[in-house]
Amino acid sequence: MKTRYSYFCPCPRGLETALAEELAEIAALKNSKTIHVHTQVPGGVHFSGELNDAYRVNLHSRIASRVLLRMAHGGYSNENDIYDLTLEQPWEDWFGYHHTIRVDVTAVKSPLKSLEFTTLKIKDAICDRFRDQFTQRPSVDTKQPDMRIVGFLDAHNYTVYLDTSGEALFKRGWRLETGDAPLRENLAAGLLRTAGWKPGVPLFDPMCGSGTILIEAAQMLAGIPPGMRREFAFEKFAAFNEEEWQDIKNAIRMNPLPSEPSIFGSDISGDMVSMTRNNLNKAGIKFEVPLKQIEAQEIKAPTEQAGILLTNPPYGERIGVRGDQSFEPDDLAREFFAAFSATLKQRFAGWSVFLFTADLGLPKLLRLKESRKTPFFNGALECRLFRFDMVAGFNRREAAKPKDAE
Repeated sequence: MKTRYSYFCPCPRGLETALAEELAEIAALKNSKTIHVHTQVPGGVHFSGELNDAYRVNLHSRIASRVLLRMAHGGYSNENDIYDLTLEQPWEDWFGYHHTIRVDVTAVKSPLKSLEFTTLKIKDAICDRFRDQFTQRPSVDTKQPDMRIVGFLDAHNYTVYLDTSGEALFKRGWRLETGDAPLRENLAAGLLRTAGWKPGVPLFDPMCGSGTILIEAAQMLAGIPPGMRREFAFEKFAAFNEEEWQDIKNAIRMNPLPSEPSIFGSDISGDMVSMTRNNLNKAGIKFEVPLKQIEAQEIKAPTEQAGILLTNPPYGERIGVRGDQSFEPDDLAREFFAAFSATLKQRFAGWSVFLFTADLGLPKLLRLKESRKTPFFNGALECRLFRFDMVAGFNRREAAKPKDAE
């Protein structure tokens, strides 16, 4: 009988339910009936499974930031309790003193004064255990460690995890270059899921930047798992089973190439369009994703069939990149979004429009009433995914004030 482990997958806040759904889908894949999804908590989802289930989740999850394997959990009152619990764990069963390590600690309502000191105590405990057994200890590498150890503290309990992922999972291994404010890949995947997009439904991102939303969608359409082009920390574990890992990768079945384009992008910047094209190639996309250099106010629906328009629009100074610099950013934003709104109303009847932004006043700028708004966090930045259902004719706010009354 194989050992079962407890895992925690952190994710961008606001995507916990989407991640739990995705984990259940991964559990339903052939030969992975051992994954059990447990509780959602703010910032992630707990699940349990065998060691090779961590391989599966790392390979297939588009939304998780990491897959953390729980080593120990217990109460504490001071740093020495944390040291003792960490020292008791069989770290040598997982990696060797020749590996490099990094320790990170997060805390919610912990009474301890210094997280830096706590981090040091966890590192000391791991190194002391190796030194006691082998007279040698792992070195610390904060940039590219072989092993990452994560401590989590709440008011009363300490949990220590071994990271099975290595680099964060939003780093898919394809990104060559980015724009000024790239959307993280796992957040883009979560937005696609929240918007209800499915492969085959027309998708249009008219402010595509370096192409993150388009590439996530294109990989889903192609059947390319997000972890296919990268390496993971678990490949360096002492218990790593190369044969099981190869079997999991060999079970991947690519989807047939689509005969007609269904994913479309555009951007005001020709450099961004080129960047998106390069990133699509690096991500292994073998079918056409039509891209145009065009201002968002000038776009037309790319298909007769209504679909989903999903984008992360610029705001503030970013709108003024190609605009008249005599305008204040607020004036630019008002002009830009008024023109963009008119385009949506006139040319996208029947489409569902999703705008992801940190500007919580966006519906007012568009003079549109959202049908739904979903809160998210992009790092520490509070954001919203606004949904607007475009109907024939104007979908104006009933009580929109004249411009000069604002």
